[in-house]
Order: sequence, then structure tokens, then C-alpha cells
Amino acid sequence: MSAASSEQGKPKGPTLSDRLQYAALRGVIGALDTMSWERAGRLGERIGALGYSPLGIRRHVVVRQIAAAFPGLSADEVEQIARASYAHLGRTTIETALLPRFSREQILDLFARVENWSAVERAMEAKKGLILVTGHLGNWELGGAYLAARGVGLDVVARGMANPLFDGYLTRTRQRIGMSVVHDADAVRRTPRSLRAGRAVAFVSDQGVLGLASTFVPFFGMPAKTPRGPAVFALRLGVPVVFGCALRQPDGRYVLSFERVTVQDTGNREEDVDAVVAEYTKTLERWVRRAPEQYFWHHRRWRRQPPGTPDELRDPSR
Repeated sequence: MSAASSEQGKPKGPTLSDRLQYAALRGVIGALDTMSWERAGRLGERIGALGYSPLGIRRHVVVRQIAAAFPGLSADEVEQIARASYAHLGRTTIETALLPRFSREQILDLFARVENWSAVERAMEAKKGLILVTGHLGNWELGGAYLAARGVGLDVVARGMANPLFDGYLTRTRQRIGMSVVHDADAVRRTPRSLRAGRAVAFVSDQGVLGLASTFVPFFGMPAKTPRGPAVFALRLGVPVVFGCALRQPDGRYVLSFERVTVQDTGNREEDVDAVVAEYTKTLERWVRRAPEQYFWHHRRWRRQPPGTPDELRDPSR
């Protein structure tokens, strides 16, 4: 969710509940600082698993969306992926909270290998900027940290969190490891400026961005509302688009992979934008199929759909 604001448009101050939640978070982080990365991650998995059972937080959303995305799976297979996705989310959350204590060299060492780094290098050498797209897959925060650690000037377009103290902590974390945070309400104004300066701008492409238009494209065969911003900026400014994701491996380290997204300018701007949005969404789907347990199924991806969507393609979590 975006950070809440008052009727006058000014950000609200933290509530008592916000302060209590944030104090609990900082207490957990303080305790985790005494643990190794791997031990803290395993603890995160156990905490995350509680969300599936016994707490059942959004369990019906997760199970129904996985079953709809993979209709060939049995109920047991769907449950296995669902349980694993909670554990993965718990571990990812803990890893993100611990990132500020890591040096550049330590961040780089968290990756077993990087695939197709040349796609990033070639784009940056052109001095026209780079649009990076990813999804809520693997550890997207750690992927951004790797780019910053490699010296890539990186702006991250991010939605504000409802708890302003959480939001401030995450923003400071990103800034400490070399990323510049652009809140979604400022994306239209700041993105062109950053690209013209030769920087990379990263978008998480499977969740709406405040102030940027969206379009409906297929995601696992069902129409999903998807931000158009990356495609619009790419076509308007002639900027290359690269998809990237960081997937966790069985040994706890990551493999970071990149691939170029096709951008064609035929002169029909509306159709070209929709084609690029469909292309990076199709790319994300392909990567989710490789590691469905590492996807953020907890978000209602098909909540908003176009009028007249057939019943069999409608939001499975409704």
C-alpha cells in the first residue's frame, strides 16, 4: 500500500500502533545482528511459515492464485508451493532487514554467479540510461543491492508503506547500500531526468504505481493490471529495457540473471506500449514458472480486471 496521507495531502505522522510495530521490528533486527546470515535466514523461514499455519494470513489468496496459475497441479502440490512461499517471504524479509550491515564486498559474495551481466553493461555504455524491470520474485531488494555494489547508478521506484516508520527504515536501507529511492508519486517527474543523466531506473512491474497508467495484459493466462510506465519511458526516450531477477539457490546464495526485453517502435505508440508491457510480463511469468515458491503470491495479482472478463479468467482469490 502507499503511505497514508491526510485529507490535506500531507503525510500523516506515525500512530501508536506504527511505533509499537516498528519497535518490535528493531528489536528483532537487533537480535538478528548477533546471528550469521544463514542462521538468521533459517529463522526467517520458520517465522514466515507461521503465516501459512497456524496463522493462515491470506492463505486462501495464496492457495487460490497458485492453483489458478498452475491448473495441472494437485492440491498437495499447490499446498507445498504455498507453504514454501511463506517460508521464502519470511527469509527474504529478514535478509532485507540485515542488508545495512553488509559491505559492498559482502553483498557481492552473496551471489554464486551472475548471468548475462553484459546486457546491463551494453545498455549503460550507450549513455542513454537503462530501465530495469523485475517482479516480486526471489529477493528483489538484494538484486538492487548487487547493482549498486557494482557501481551502477540506480534509482528504485518504490511504493510507500502504510507504516511511515517502516517506510523510512527501508528507504534508509536502500540509500545506505547505494540506491536512490523515488517514491511512486514522483516517478513521472524524476524518471526522465534520471535516464537522461545515464542512470538506471528500476521498476517492480507486477504491482500498480501511483501516478503511472496501467494496462491489462495476460499473466498466467488471466488479464492483470500492469504498470505501463517502463514501456512509456522506453519508447518516448529510446531507452533499453532489461529484465532481472535474483533467485535463491539451495545453498542460500543467489543467481542474478538478466535478459533484454524487446522494444519495437512502429509508430503506433499505444499498441507499442501495450506490446512492451506484455513482453516484460511474459518474461516475468517465465521466471516465476522456474521458481514458483519464490513468488509473492500474497498480493492479489488479478484483483483489478477489465469489464467483461469471462468467469473462468476472473480473479481466482475473489
